[in-house]
Amino acid sequence: MRVLVLGATGLIGSAVAARLATAGHEVVGLTRTRDAAARRLPVARWIVADLRDVRRPEDWLPHLQGIDAVVNCAGTLQDSVRDSTAKVHRDAPAALWQACERAGIRRVIHFSAMGVDRGGLTNFSRSKNAGDEALEASSLDWVILRPSVVVGRQAYGGSALFRGLASLPVMPRIDDAGPLDIVQLDDVAETVVRLLEPGSASRVALELAGPERLQFDEVVAAYRAWLGWRPARRIRVPGFLMGLMWRLGDLVAWFGWRPPVRTTARREIVRGAIGDSAAWRSATGIQPRSLSAALAAEPASVQERWFARLYLLKAVAFATFILFWLLTAVVSVGPGYRWAVNVMEASPAAPIAVLTVIAGSLADLVVALLILFRRTARLGLIAGLVVTLAYVASGTLLRPDLWADPLGPMMKVWPILALNLILLAILDER
Repeated sequence: MRVLVLGATGLIGSAVAARLATAGHEVVGLTRTRDAAARRLPVARWIVADLRDVRRPEDWLPHLQGIDAVVNCAGTLQDSVRDSTAKVHRDAPAALWQACERAGIRRVIHFSAMGVDRGGLTNFSRSKNAGDEALEASSLDWVILRPSVVVGRQAYGGSALFRGLASLPVMPRIDDAGPLDIVQLDDVAETVVRLLEPGSASRVALELAGPERLQFDEVVAAYRAWLGWRPARRIRVPGFLMGLMWRLGDLVAWFGWRPPVRTTARREIVRGAIGDSAAWRSATGIQPRSLSAALAAEPASVQERWFARLYLLKAVAFATFILFWLLTAVVSVGPGYRWAVNVMEASPAAPIAVLTVIAGSLADLVVALLILFRRTARLGLIAGLVVTLAYVASGTLLRPDLWADPLGPMMKVWPILALNLILLAILDER
């Protein structure tokens, strides 16, 4: 069977695509950008399309030629400059359902989220439910899957956040967090394969809930034990600090990054994610694994421990690096301007000292802004490497005496270069 998988590079989509391929299906993946994540997947053909732009049936029809079934794994947590919940969850899927009817494609498996049919707390849940309702109103042979929080060996978003929080020496408590029926990624991917078999359930909505109901901090504690660390002392974080953290996540998202800590996540965490798995187990024969059983089956490796420790440090490192370049630019034309000009005037470049200082400040500012925006962050880090090496080369030629400066301005460049290379290495989000 040739299966079109939307959101094929996401956490669920990539697992579904891989499992479909191993089951003998031909996978056609749809993704916004064909990046390194796409190259790692066993996908026969890629369609590059932004769901914000394919909102008419006519936009979908060219992509549906030769397709036998559609699996929609696409989703976005919150509106930002990069994402629109209404377009991704409601408009694009509604147009796709109509296009499937025109193209004669009957089988559609659609991923929603646990609890969206019980009241829309956020744009995320309201738009998800609207996409569900459009599918239910169609004549298609559909199945809606509503998973709880999905975790697996792969980590992204909330599942990565559990690991990051587990690495902290203390465990911040979210007192009003709702309970979670954690579900395993492998069970979710296997569900899709079984629902594509002839005679499988249709025109039903299934809740994918794990067998073990846990509180948020219990999930974090389970990951901490899995990673081999002693239990952490739980602390209560003041409400205003938690609120600041959620809103800071919102701000970061407007620069194209996708932090799991945002106000939408906050409200959905309070709701929790619990459901009844009876219909799922009956329809597929799957006996979902608990979090404890899944973790026990695959002991954590040193790579997992690295990831957990680096997950939260990554945000700190990027923020520090952006501030470094930004403040360097400001200081160069502000309180440090006269000192910088004096340094250049004591070199063979004295005639262009002022121009050099201003040009250097502008270069620093450009690097800071490029790294600030997710889309240009890689370019910014590469530009930072080039600019730093140019500083070293020009400083050596024009002011070799700076190598003997007791404050070590030339020697301190090398830790900056090292951090730059590390940030390039951990830039990928998935």
